[in-house]
Amino acid sequence: MTYQTPEDRLEAIDGVLTALEGKKRAILTTHLNADGDGAGSQVAFGSWLRARGVEAWIVNPTPFPDRYRFLFDGSFWIADAAGPESAKLCEEADVAVVLDTGEKHRIGRTRPLIKGLPTVVIDHHPEGEDSIEGVSFRAADASATGELVFDVLSVAGGPWTEEAVRGMYVAILTDTGGFRFSNSTARCHQVVAELIGRGVEPDEMHREVFGAVPLRRFQLLRHALTHLEVDEHSGVAWVTVPTKEYKELGAVPDDLENLVDYPRSIEGVKVALLFRETKENTTKVSFRSNGPVDVNALARRFGGGGHVRAAGALVVGSLESVRAEVVEATRQAVENTESPTGTDSQE
Repeated sequence: MTYQTPEDRLEAIDGVLTALEGKKRAILTTHLNADGDGAGSQVAFGSWLRARGVEAWIVNPTPFPDRYRFLFDGSFWIADAAGPESAKLCEEADVAVVLDTGEKHRIGRTRPLIKGLPTVVIDHHPEGEDSIEGVSFRAADASATGELVFDVLSVAGGPWTEEAVRGMYVAILTDTGGFRFSNSTARCHQVVAELIGRGVEPDEMHREVFGAVPLRRFQLLRHALTHLEVDEHSGVAWVTVPTKEYKELGAVPDDLENLVDYPRSIEGVKVALLFRETKENTTKVSFRSNGPVDVNALARRFGGGGHVRAAGALVVGSLESVRAEVVEATRQAVENTESPTGTDSQE
């Protein structure tokens, strides 16, 4: 069955296209520590804009992940948000496009740079209380922000550049966990089929994303798994990334992607957690749910957010104190989702 853009998205898409009409320079940004969906969506949307004659630049609050630079096919248009070039680009821009997040605190140091610019938000996360103002295209039922970018390009009639097609595919591939997670919907697979039909090579994309892992990532995994803990009674498991080894190996945040899936895959685990000290007195927490526990709601209690089954938070406090507090809150969240008969309640 050929993919058709859902009717309930058409009005928002029209708003996006209207907001972009006549624009000459766009700034694209995404959340801190961009993942495959954020990075892939940026490349796709930026390439599409450039093909339409709009000068598009990526200005992220943290460095663009090295593992996704293969998507650019040699034409790089990235500026460091901490550098003077970004400030100048933002001053000269006439629109900002925020992808894969819709909350002010999630775009970090990019936020003051785009303040005052007409803004378009394209995101598939549930809307929070710290929303970025502007034209908004949000759909929490989308498999990835890359799916929503596909919707925009479909309604616009292209152009379908190679970078755009590959970027959207990687966005969906990574945010569905290689099509393993529950957001791998029939609609998602229809989009992917369209992208393959437009030239994507699935084996090449899988090899680029999952088959070129630096050795340090396995070395870090070895150290992290020595700090794996499991509470079999509550069904909560967590792993802590050791700060000393993280620094000695020269690891980067991208090396932690999917590490939380190791405790998540343990039999009987309902919620998995990953803890890492990002700087003195600040701890990054990743939450993953295997069932009815809403980790988006859990993460929001600590100033974060995300999806029902995958979320994160940056928490002020020592690693030890944050870990103790988050683990206990997670145990309570699991307990609160248990029905009187002892079986999991429905989502």
